[in-house]
Amino acid sequence: MATDLSVPRTAGRLDVAPIQRRTMRLLFTTQIIGGVGVTIGISVGALLADRVAGTAAAGVAQSAGVVGAALLAVPVTRIMARHGRRPGLVLAYAVGAVGGVLVVLAAATRSVPLLFLGMLLFGGGTAANLQARYTAVDLAEPARRGRQLSLIVWATTIGAVAAPNFASLADRVTTDWGLPPLAGPFAFSATAFVLAAVVLLGLLRPDPLLTARRLAAADAASPPATVPGGHLPAADPDAAPPAVSGRAAAEAPAGGGVGPGATSVGVRASRGAGMRVAWSVVRGQPAARLGIAAVAVGHLVMVAVMAMTPVRLGESHADADVLRLVGIVLSLHIAGMYAFSPVVGWLTDRFGRRAVILGGVGLLLAACAVAGTAGHHTPRLSVGLVLLGLGWSGTMVAGSTLLSESVSAGVRPSVQGFSDMIMGLAGASAAVLSGFVMQVAGYPVLTLLAAVATVPLVALALRPVPTGAPGEED
Repeated sequence: MATDLSVPRTAGRLDVAPIQRRTMRLLFTTQIIGGVGVTIGISVGALLADRVAGTAAAGVAQSAGVVGAALLAVPVTRIMARHGRRPGLVLAYAVGAVGGVLVVLAAATRSVPLLFLGMLLFGGGTAANLQARYTAVDLAEPARRGRQLSLIVWATTIGAVAAPNFASLADRVTTDWGLPPLAGPFAFSATAFVLAAVVLLGLLRPDPLLTARRLAAADAASPPATVPGGHLPAADPDAAPPAVSGRAAAEAPAGGGVGPGATSVGVRASRGAGMRVAWSVVRGQPAARLGIAAVAVGHLVMVAVMAMTPVRLGESHADADVLRLVGIVLSLHIAGMYAFSPVVGWLTDRFGRRAVILGGVGLLLAACAVAGTAGHHTPRLSVGLVLLGLGWSGTMVAGSTLLSESVSAGVRPSVQGFSDMIMGLAGASAAVLSGFVMQVAGYPVLTLLAAVATVPLVALALRPVPTGAPGEED
C-alpha cells in the first residue's frame, strides 16, 4: 500500500499531533450530522410506534433501536479491530440509513414487523455516534483524554438539540410529498446518515486506531529516545499493525500504556476473538468494570425515563400541540446530555473519573425525583429531563474515559464494543419495560424504579481503591 503523502511528517517521522487535530475536526463535523439523524428520528419514534402498534409496543419499538445499536457494536468493533475505525463507522451509518428507509415504509404500510426491523437497523446511527467518542481518544494525550472525548460528545449538541424542533417541519414537508404522518423525520435521518458515512469514508485518513497501534509497536520495539515527541517512523499510516511477539496480555500495562503483549492481544482480537478477549480483560480489571457499569447504568436510567416522556406529554396535550412540546422538552433534555459535556470532561480530568461518576448518579436521582413528581406540569417535567441529561453526561464521559485508559490499545476496540453492547442491552431492557410500567403503573412509578437501578453502581463506585491500581489514579 502506498504511503499517504498528505500525512504530516517531520524529519522522516509521522507527526501525531496534526493527525489528532484533523481527526477531532472531522469527528466534530460528522457528530453534528449524525446527531441530527439520530435525534430527529428518536423524537417521533415513540409516537409513530404508538400510532402503528399501540402504547405498550411503543417502548418495544424504541428498545429495538437500542438493541440494534448494541448488536451492531459487535460486528462494527470486529471490523475496527481488523481494519481500523473508518470502515466500522461507515458501516454503522450505512446500516442506520437503511433502517430509516424501512421505518418510512413501515409507516406507509402500517406494518409492525417492518417497523421493528427498521428501528433495529436505525440503531446503526447511534452505534456510529457512540464509537466516535472512542475514536477521539485513540491518539489523545493522557492528560486530555476526558476533555477530547467530551468534546466529541458535545458536538452532538449542535445537531441534536435543534433536531426535535425540525421534526414538525419535516413531517409537514414530507406529508405534502405523500409520506404518512410522522414518517418524514426518518427520511431526513436516513439522508443525514448517508452524508456522515460519505464524509468519513473520504476523509478519515490516516486511521487513528491503526496509527495508535503503530505508535504502540514503535514504543515497544525502540528505546524512548528513538521516538521523541510522539513521532512515528514514516510508514503507511493505514497498514495493519505488525505482530510483535511478547508475553501474555495480562502483562501489558493497563492505563493506556501498550507494549508487546498489548499488540499481540490486538492481533488476536482482529482474528475473531473480540468479545471473548474483551470479557477476559474486563473481568480482571476493576477500573474497566466500573467504567462499563457507569456507562450502562447511566444509559439505562436515561432511556427508561426519556423514552416514555413523549407519551406522558401526550396524555395531557392535544395532537396539535404534542409534537411542538415534545420538541421543546427533548431539546432541553438533549442540551443537558451534550451541551455541558466539555465541562464534564474538564471535571473528569481535574477531579477524577470516580468523583464525576458519583456526581452523575446524584443528578440522575434528582432527575427521577423532579420528573416523577411533576404531574402534568410541563415546565417542571422539563427541569427533570435537563437533570436527567446532565446525569447521563457525567456517567457517560467519566465512565468512557476510565474504560478507555484502563485497557491496552491492542484490545481497546473490543472492550469498547463490549461496553457499548452492555450499555445498549441495558437501555433496551429499560425501553421495553418502560412501556409496560407506564401502561400498568404510570410515569411516577417508572421514575422510582429508574432511581432504584442506580444502587449497584453507587456500591461499585464507593468500593475502596487499591493503592496504585491501574486506571484508578483518581
